[in-house]
Amino acid sequence: MKKLASVMEQAVTRNPNEAEFLQAVQEVLESLEPVAEKYPEFMDAGVFDRIIEPERQILFRVPWVDDAGKVHVNRGFRVQFNSAIGPYKGGLRFHPSVNLGIIKFLGFEQIFKNSLTGLPIGGGKGGSDFDPKGKSDGEIMRFCQSFMFELSRHIGENTDVPAGDIGVGGREIGYMFGMYKKMRNEFTGVLTGKGLTYGGSLARTEATGFGLCYFMDEAMKDIKGKSFDGSTVVVSGSGNVAIYATKKASELGGKVVALSDSNGYIHDPEGIKLETVQQIKEVERKRISEYVKYHPNATYTEGCRDIWSIPCDIALPCATQNELDGNAAELLVKNGCFAVGEGANMPSTPEAVDVFLKNKIVYGPGKAANAGGVATSALEMSQNSMRYSWTFEEVDAKLQQIMVDIYRNASEASKEFGDENNLVLGANIAGFMKVARAMLAQGVTY
Repeated sequence: MKKLASVMEQAVTRNPNEAEFLQAVQEVLESLEPVAEKYPEFMDAGVFDRIIEPERQILFRVPWVDDAGKVHVNRGFRVQFNSAIGPYKGGLRFHPSVNLGIIKFLGFEQIFKNSLTGLPIGGGKGGSDFDPKGKSDGEIMRFCQSFMFELSRHIGENTDVPAGDIGVGGREIGYMFGMYKKMRNEFTGVLTGKGLTYGGSLARTEATGFGLCYFMDEAMKDIKGKSFDGSTVVVSGSGNVAIYATKKASELGGKVVALSDSNGYIHDPEGIKLETVQQIKEVERKRISEYVKYHPNATYTEGCRDIWSIPCDIALPCATQNELDGNAAELLVKNGCFAVGEGANMPSTPEAVDVFLKNKIVYGPGKAANAGGVATSALEMSQNSMRYSWTFEEVDAKLQQIMVDIYRNASEASKEFGDENNLVLGANIAGFMKVARAMLAQGVTY
């Protein structure tokens, strides 16, 4: 970096212990170097300096009582990163690994992802180091109520609209929405990912996984003349994104042969039986290792990183950040993989991304490829505002068009700035330009 080196230095100085956040900032700033050259007005107005600094960072205590009457205390976070094009929008993550740096990394990525959707939503993220695994419904309800007791004063349908993420599904959203409604005495679209009986949107559950496949199908056809049809697919994770990416990839003619969780991975050469996975993960809430009890021809391997050693045509990392490193990327390329689409946020390390770009892999970065979830959340916000609901087919059609448009906009930006088919560059620039122009128009307030 030349023009933006001082911006990166400032980020390192101010956030010395936030590795994930600095990784995300560096990737974006490297992509934006040609933008800084072409549009000096952004430098003059301090847009780059401002866009890497959150508008607001909220840290709070979350006390709750378990079933045995013991008091526990967790930390809650909400980072409201940028509201230049709309209210803050981004999920809540409940996981022991959550800290301020991870929330900032996710919120920063959300700025560009939300901009790419073409919808009027800004970037934010939140969560807690609370671990929902092994907790009873009553314990989760009490935690969510305590969490919302504090969060409620910082959010609203025109201010900040959280959604779910890792550890936060329909159950948790329901408990939080109920608490918000009780405290504020109003029924508004303050959260997305709600149940269908109280303002949720059809296709929201499927949206991130479906959107990932819509984006990758368009990219693969345009760049390499290939598709999911007849391809072998490896998907990491076994949560909401992975399950519905598996479903859509299969519908598009692919054969998904592997899934994972934090303990290990399953490999079924005959093709993953999705109904079994859904029973294990969504109903029984057990580990993915249970799969082999139902399908003895499948194998289970402890440890999830070696999932990328399974030969495949298409890899869809849908678990968590930095799960796919440079060695795994080299192995994917060696085994003939021609496309990688990120269903998780920043699942590939910088070394892995370099391998993909060097080898001309069709690489869909998370901020573009997994934007379907937040896009459909924004469609849920629209339906809430109208007091109206669209059919599944209507929402799915809108989602598919949004994902195709995201690919095309990223592709066009990569061409304009001299690195055709580099969708990392294209997505970062296309996402940045809309926000930057809005910030410029609104003065130094933003």
